Amino acid sequence: MEKSTQPEAVSSVLKVFNILESLGEQKEIGVSDLSQRLMMSKATTYRFLQTMKMLGYVSQQGEADRYSLTLKMFELGSKSLEWVDMITIAEKEMRVISEETNETIHLGALDHGSIIYIHKIDSSFALRMHSRVGRRNPLHTTAIGKVLLAERDEEFVRTQLADAEFVKSTKNTLENVDQLIDELKAVKLQHFGEDNEEQEPGLRCIAAPVYDRFGTVIAGVSISFPTIRFDEEKKAHYVALLHNAGRNISKQLGFNDYPIK
Repeated sequence: MEKSTQPEAVSSVLKVFNILESLGEQKEIGVSDLSQRLMMSKATTYRFLQTMKMLGYVSQQGEADRYSLTLKMFELGSKSLEWVDMITIAEKEMRVISEETNETIHLGALDHGSIIYIHKIDSSFALRMHSRVGRRNPLHTTAIGKVLLAERDEEFVRTQLADAEFVKSTKNTLENVDQLIDELKAVKLQHFGEDNEEQEPGLRCIAAPVYDRFGTVIAGVSISFPTIRFDEEKKAHYVALLHNAGRNISKQLGFNDYPIK
């Protein structure tokens, strides 16, 4: 069954991208002209255009038989560039923290109800957090997850955690979304989040927010460390390092009003 459907699926994908590329070459085009250019039947071309219209990538000029690209393609491309730019910018700031602390430094973002690590600098110590770029972790057990949610409204938080399993990984793991929402109030006020051995015994993490040019938290930068190498006297220093990094990254992304000066 898979072998018989795969060629058709690939063909459909090729048709979609051919349509997008053709629409990108001129402001608007009619179904007949587009079908002739792509050597597709008018009915097939129309069907693809209507689906793309429904998804928001193509607009139809009233009831006319002419179509054009929407700004959704621009938005999609801009998001991709934003991630690339942010990682490049964050690398320098993360190196500063890494050289100061020798601990594991992460950059993480929100994606479909979890955090995903998009950049990492390993600790120089043999005893360190084992993680990798592309790995996902729960929002409610991670410092980055908490800063990503802290400035969002309660409805957004509940939606993001709707399918979360509040597995009791350690005695400190939050047990439900209500406990998380209570903690997020403090995170919002202090502008940093903590994983206090909530995901793994003996491992702590502190994170600060990164803002885009519109003032929305789009990432978190964090320090992860084993509890045996940490004492509370270091906490203020770690938080200051993270705030400095978050401020500098946010500023280069176009946001100048970081909450901690």
